[in-house]
Amino acid sequence: MHLSGFPTLGYVQRLYDFLRRHPTGVDSFWAVMLLGFSMLWVVQEPVGADPRPVAAGIVLLLCLALALRRLAPEKTLLLVAAVGVAQLALDIHINPADFAMLVVIYTVAAQGDGPRWASRLALVGGVCAAPLAQLRWPEGNISTAGKVFFTVVMTVPFVLAWVLGDSMRTRRAYFDQLEERASRLEREREAQAKVAVAAERARIARELHDVVAHNVSVMVVQADGAAYVLDASPEQAKQALETISGTGRQALAEMRRLLGILRTGEPQDSEDYVPQPDVQQIEHLVEQVRAAGLTVDFRVEGTARPLPSGVELTAYRIVQEALTNTRKHGGPDVGASVRLVYFDDGLGLLVEDDGRGAAQELYEDGGADGRGHGLIGMRERVGMVGGTLDAGPRPGGGFRISALLPLKSAH
Repeated sequence: MHLSGFPTLGYVQRLYDFLRRHPTGVDSFWAVMLLGFSMLWVVQEPVGADPRPVAAGIVLLLCLALALRRLAPEKTLLLVAAVGVAQLALDIHINPADFAMLVVIYTVAAQGDGPRWASRLALVGGVCAAPLAQLRWPEGNISTAGKVFFTVVMTVPFVLAWVLGDSMRTRRAYFDQLEERASRLEREREAQAKVAVAAERARIARELHDVVAHNVSVMVVQADGAAYVLDASPEQAKQALETISGTGRQALAEMRRLLGILRTGEPQDSEDYVPQPDVQQIEHLVEQVRAAGLTVDFRVEGTARPLPSGVELTAYRIVQEALTNTRKHGGPDVGASVRLVYFDDGLGLLVEDDGRGAAQELYEDGGADGRGHGLIGMRERVGMVGGTLDAGPRPGGGFRISALLPLKSAH
């Protein structure tokens, strides 16, 4: 709230801020006030058996302890304890400066980082102060019960001062713990957000790799075929060019979607939006690969059922990556087969080719891509849905990729 429209409140707020910035100055002010009242008492009242200069020294030390209580709480506690013993020994009666003992007891009990012995000593001293004073300067005109009652009444302020200080210490420790916990949770939340962003970007990077590797591979194969038959069979060349055009548009649409997610964090609603690939689109993927010149046998076994979106996308990308690698590394006249098997508790994927078969290290190192997004990317995808992946050369030539993705009830 802005206080410019209330000058008086603004002055009060500035005064309050000033006092908070100078706590020792505030304590010194009250120490001077207490010193003035106590010196009046020394002048006007009987101080005991000793001369007034001794009483004045006692008062001065108590007021000094009040002024320095926040700078050195333990030392001022020891000082007032010593002054209290001196009062008893030198027969210096109770005086207004003894109020400093209450304040010092509260200060020692309230400090959160101070040693516990100081707080215990303050409590013991506060409890013993009134009984010792009653023994040293007994009241002769009241009964024993009255003396006990008077002693209890005089002890209560010291105990209350310690209890109030200890409560403040506990409250401050509680709020410090809450602030530390809130700060830790904020740091953890920021760390989790960074991890989530990194994971999402890694997922999008895998998506981009799959889109680019598959579609560009199809376009390259079609372009080579069009160039080969351009003169002999213009119709086939035209068909190949149309396939290149359609594949390019599809790749651009998927890349726009992924780049839109990178920019805003959410899919973009536009005419170029492409839904996430699923198991139903694997057949279309196989047809696209067949049109590119690769012979693919595709079969689905078992009863199809709804799958979680993560499993759907993982299955599609595994088949896409496997067929792309078959075209790139299988050699001439290679054939492939794709099997989807619906088990009771999982979806099985089996992709095989009968080509010369690239070594497994070629896939794991990224092959011709040089980017390490071969089998490593597949294993990451399968691991994200809790599945297993087995990949390697087939006996007699070719390559096999087998995956089992656990099924959960789709929501």
